[in-house]
Amino acid sequence: MAPTIHLIRHAQGYHNLNIANHALHDPVLTNLGKEQCATLQANFPHHKEIDAVVASPLRRTLQTALYSFDNDIKTKKLKVIGMPELQETSDLPCDTGSNLDELKREFADFPVDLINVGEGWNSKRGIWATGADAIRIRAKVARTKLAAFKERNIVVGGFLHFLTEDWSDSGRFFGTGWANTEYRSYKFSDDGEYHLIETAESRERRHLKPLDRNEMEQLKRTKSHEAAEQAQRDAVVKPVVHVKA
Repeated sequence: MAPTIHLIRHAQGYHNLNIANHALHDPVLTNLGKEQCATLQANFPHHKEIDAVVASPLRRTLQTALYSFDNDIKTKKLKVIGMPELQETSDLPCDTGSNLDELKREFADFPVDLINVGEGWNSKRGIWATGADAIRIRAKVARTKLAAFKERNIVVGGFLHFLTEDWSDSGRFFGTGWANTEYRSYKFSDDGEYHLIETAESRERRHLKPLDRNEMEQLKRTKSHEAAEQAQRDAVVKPVVHVKA
C-alpha cells in the first residue's frame, strides 16, 4: 500500500520579501520564516504518524523540514532526505540550489541525508531543465519514488503544483496557491500512474471544492504562460547575491 503524503510549502525566505530578492541565490529563511516553522510544529496534527521527512535540497526547504519537524526527527531518529526532483521549476537565482559540496558543509551537523543529490543537480539543464516537458517528467519521477517508500506517512517539502497536478486557487500568492508552511495531505491513485489525490480531511480543512479535469488543465496552461512571462521580466535581476544563514 502506497504511503500518505503530507506536502508542505517552505516557510518565508528572503526571496519572498520582494521581487528584487529573486536575485538572491538559494536564500535561507527569514526570522519570520523560522517563527512560521515553530507554529507549524505546534499545530501540525499528524506528528504521531510521521515516519519519513523528504525535502527539496534547496536551503529554505531543508531548513523548513528541520525546524518544523525537529521533535519528530530527534525522537524517531529520522533524517531529512534530500530529493533533487523536488527542486523549484524556474532558473531564477532564488530557485537555483547550491552546489553539493556547499550543502554538505552547511548541513554537516544536521540530520540531513544528501546521498541522492548528485553533482549538477542545480544545473537547470538536461533532466533538471525548466521546460514544461522536463518538469512533468521530474514530477512523475518524484511521485514514483515517493510511492515506493516503505514508510506510511511522509512529510514532503517542495515542487507543489506540478507534483500534485492540482492548480486550484493557484493565484492566491505570487507564483503559487500555497501559503508559507501551508500543508495538504494526499493519497496515491491506484491506477499505477501515481497521481496524488487530496484526502477528504485535507480538502475539508481548506473548505475548497475540487476543480474538474478541464478546469485544472486550463489553470495549468494559464499559470505556465504567466510563469514564462515572469521569467522573462525577472531575467534583468540575474546578479547573484548570497545571504548567510
